[in-house]
Amino acid sequence: MSRTTALDPLFTAVTTPAFTDRHLANLAAGTLAAVRVPGFLDLTTCQAAMTAVDRLPTADYDPARVPTPIIRFGPALSDHRDQNGVLDADRYWRDAEAARTAWHRAGLRPDPITVSLARLGCAWGAAVTPATIGGRAVFGGTLREINAGAFVHCDSITREFSAGLFDQEVVAQLAFNVWVAVPETGGATTVWRHRWEPADEQHRQAYGYRPETVEHCQRISLTPQVGDALLFNPANFHAVDPCPGQRRIAFAFFLALTTTGQLIAWS
Repeated sequence: MSRTTALDPLFTAVTTPAFTDRHLANLAAGTLAAVRVPGFLDLTTCQAAMTAVDRLPTADYDPARVPTPIIRFGPALSDHRDQNGVLDADRYWRDAEAARTAWHRAGLRPDPITVSLARLGCAWGAAVTPATIGGRAVFGGTLREINAGAFVHCDSITREFSAGLFDQEVVAQLAFNVWVAVPETGGATTVWRHRWEPADEQHRQAYGYRPETVEHCQRISLTPQVGDALLFNPANFHAVDPCPGQRRIAFAFFLALTTTGQLIAWS
């Protein structure tokens, strides 16, 4: 099935000194593709984070689910979903508590996640709070080392858990990344102006989709530098270019705008 090649003038990436409430609102509304803030974390903070990274108990994804190696720390809700699209609560809360303990022991000072959430809260005009399930705060903040690239995919908590998950009602989801190590070449993040539709399932590939799913879609590509932060709407298909033999490490979490105008976070 062919898709239009006409360009949407609103699907653009903005580079700016700081995030603002307008940036967040436009990303949620779909009238902006991505917002990048260079030097969001200073070099000293990035170096301190890299020292602490080796103290975190990282692991690879199951290769049957994620064929390209991705080193990770921190439980993701989507990784704790059963065959029926329901959260495996016992396993999730056990992993979340273990991750909190490990994070504390690693001694990240300053903590890139805490710093990032505080600055985003200042931009929005109200503190970012954790998403909750049954009144219990979920784990927020992961580390991902993606050196072999990531398939074209999308993220949507409302699709992944269609029966509902959070106590809060989600209006729009955003993805946040801040890089503490980047490769000299490769490693770009590409975001396409395309959201999931049923016909895409013919191109399914493990956790994502084959490149032909988005081959005719408008896109933006951003190559990170150390300390850069990036916000985009992960309902748009996105992917990461490989950077063989090099390290690409980011701290990351999801944000959502709720029906009450709050920002909540999770991973």
